[in-house]
Amino acid sequence: MIDRSKHIYRHRAADYERLVAREDYQGNLFAALNDIRPLDGLDVVEFGAGTGRLTRMLSVQARRVQAFDIEPAMLAQARINMLETGMSNWSLALADNARMALAPGCADLVIEGWSFGHTVHWHKSDGLRQVDAMLAEMRRVLRPGGAAVLVETMGAGQRRPAAPSRELAKLYAYWREEHGFQYRWIRTDFHFASPEEADELIRFFFGDHDAAAWLSPDQVIVPECTGIWWRQYD
Repeated sequence: MIDRSKHIYRHRAADYERLVAREDYQGNLFAALNDIRPLDGLDVVEFGAGTGRLTRMLSVQARRVQAFDIEPAMLAQARINMLETGMSNWSLALADNARMALAPGCADLVIEGWSFGHTVHWHKSDGLRQVDAMLAEMRRVLRPGGAAVLVETMGAGQRRPAAPSRELAKLYAYWREEHGFQYRWIRTDFHFASPEEADELIRFFFGDHDAAAWLSPDQVIVPECTGIWWRQYD
């Protein structure tokens, strides 16, 4: 049976975009990324771009953003979103996270958002090995002195960070202990237009159980924690 998230990415990209458009209403992620590595004038390669949430954010300051995803539907929605910005310093293309059609040493910053973490659930027998291949691809396209940034969930519906599964907890520890990544977390709360929209979109992506647990009748803000892991390479 196809994974729930894969089904959404392949068939409901527009609804997914409605959800993420409500995320991080305080702008904490943009501020954190600039604190870790100022984005001005950088050549950026984005892995697993989805509907372009990070692509839009990065394109405001970066010199160029080359964004990739494996799902055509997500890229189609990303193209709609990016054209609306009026920016021209971006490109979108199909690619697997472990195989980019890019020359070595073409980026100052490589970044992924909410993409690598799926690997340990979709490939339970060799998830860490698959992530290693993605990290190696990041390293390949980085210039000397470049930085790799990984953005992943530390729990929706909660005010303090905690990996939402044992597989993710293991992955996050692996990044720090085996790959030398630094770590911080931020709040990226959702702010919905109405309680009805909150119920619809939380239920759509996270499911009935979480919607019932997280939402009260008048609630429009849903807490979320996000982790950022980063490493600068010589």
